[in-house]
Amino acid sequence: MAEYTEFGLGMRMDANLPRLNAGVSLPKKEVLTADQALQSIRALLPSRQDIDFLRKDDDFLLRFLHARKMNVQDSFQLLANYYSYRQRNRHLFIHLNAQDESIQQALKDGFPGVLQQRDRKGRCVLVIFTAHWDHCSYSLIAVYRALLLTLEKLVEEKQNQMNGFVVVVDWTDFSFRQSSNLNPKVLKLMIEGLQDCFPARFKGIHFINQPWYVEALLTMIRPFLKEKTKEKIYMHGNNMSTLHEYVSKDILPAELGGEGPSFNPTMWSDRLLEESLKNSENPHDDTISETSGSDPESSSSEPDEPEPDQNKSQANVRKSETVPDALNSKQIVKKPLARKSSHAITSIVPSPEKF
Repeated sequence: MAEYTEFGLGMRMDANLPRLNAGVSLPKKEVLTADQALQSIRALLPSRQDIDFLRKDDDFLLRFLHARKMNVQDSFQLLANYYSYRQRNRHLFIHLNAQDESIQQALKDGFPGVLQQRDRKGRCVLVIFTAHWDHCSYSLIAVYRALLLTLEKLVEEKQNQMNGFVVVVDWTDFSFRQSSNLNPKVLKLMIEGLQDCFPARFKGIHFINQPWYVEALLTMIRPFLKEKTKEKIYMHGNNMSTLHEYVSKDILPAELGGEGPSFNPTMWSDRLLEESLKNSENPHDDTISETSGSDPESSSSEPDEPEPDQNKSQANVRKSETVPDALNSKQIVKKPLARKSSHAITSIVPSPEKF
């Protein structure tokens, strides 16, 4: 696919709408100071008794206010979504640190990589080279956990909260066999977590050298994307020049047609591991334990014993890569993460609309 296309439908202009220069005045939005916004969002916390807001400090709440441009109601909804998502998917956040074996492997393979320089708009640039994914050693869940850990670290910086992120995904040499391990259920879980439940502003997601089976997969997950998200996804094919219109060559590595040195994923992974080792004696309260919100007695409960025919399939699955079937106050029942896709792409029907 040599030509650049937009994944979304783009903006629609309607001639019947009044123009700003036609004498129509719009009401001015009230601009709150940081202190006022913090006071307002804190006042809303008691309205959600079903959610355990583990952190209420200023620095943490400001992440959500900046992500929603200081709109208190939207910021509070994002904060509620953030914790609700974590409570529903506790397995994703157990031992969420760089010392976890599968997360460490994903990070060392560049899932994701973080460029040292920002783009010209001050945005942090993440790069992912999908062909580096060793799906036999760690799962898509591990890749997602590594991405969550990276984003949690990056959003600590105010500049990243304000300016947001740009993501460049290189699909060069990504095989059909690798694509068969892109579990649709996990992809849907990732979309939900990053689109509606995380305080990050994604300014653009750029795909290059995507094969046909990746485009087919994108078509399948497209219904789960909001229109605003679709408009931020760009598929460049093998046309690097259009990518460089959005992300300057001077900060990109050589693999992406940039002027920088070759990409080195260990720079970011080593930094995270070093910081994780320093903080190992004082774990961050962002990590949700398996027994969070349960009775004290449940802290010592063990998962049910697997059935005899499950022993073989569970033998090589790491604890961090398991997905719970049920989660209640007494126990967590786990099963191994699926290693193959639950669907098969048989054909592609071209869409008449601009992709």
